[in-house]
Amino acid sequence: MILFDFALLAGAGALAGTLNAVAGGGTFFTFAALVATGLPPLTANATSAVGLSPANLASVAGYLPEVRQHYRRYALLALMGSIGGGFGALLLVLTPASAFKMLVPYFLGLATLLFAFAPNIRRLSAKMSRDGTNFGLFSRILEAIVSVYGGYFGAGMGVMMLAALSLTEQEDYHFINAAKNVWSSFIQIFSVILFLLWGLTNWPAALVIMLASSIGGYYGVALARLVPQHLIRWFVILAGLALTIHFFVN
Repeated sequence: MILFDFALLAGAGALAGTLNAVAGGGTFFTFAALVATGLPPLTANATSAVGLSPANLASVAGYLPEVRQHYRRYALLALMGSIGGGFGALLLVLTPASAFKMLVPYFLGLATLLFAFAPNIRRLSAKMSRDGTNFGLFSRILEAIVSVYGGYFGAGMGVMMLAALSLTEQEDYHFINAAKNVWSSFIQIFSVILFLLWGLTNWPAALVIMLASSIGGYYGVALARLVPQHLIRWFVILAGLALTIHFFVN
């Protein structure tokens, strides 16, 4: 790995760790950096998932009190994430590389739109839940879809998770955010296993992202708190839009 590639991946990993801890959207940057170093999109997607997985596990550790208190509900999400994430990862490894490359701009565009309208989505889903609408079955179906999507591509799945959880859960933000972290961790654990078995991971790149994203997630939160969150959100949205246009053009 040349020095420029190392610096690019380390910077993208640190940025992704920071953003995922504060606002989400870090996958945009690790995926783009991996493609920029010359990896095919299919390998870049799998390597990004492997590289960011330790940061998600660290977030779960930070929410251990909530996990202990609500372990039954979280266990259901973990099971859903394991099955759906594994199935999504299996779809990915069976997808021809050329077909996945054609799908990338559409997935990036979808993830950018979801991230851009995330506050509206959460407010709408929370309002419908408070109005007494029963979304039990619909929410379970949505959780299954999100789990499969997370195993297949991953970018933007955090927004989908928060929307799905807001439909059925009345608890505070920390309960929902802890549930999201547990859910996403189990999606990635089983998808990462499949990526490793199929040899889709570029290990030098994955290790750089692992280390940098862990450092970014741990130390970057304090720095990110100094920047208004709406500016961080706009930065991610504009980056997602630029990446979507780039992949459509190319």
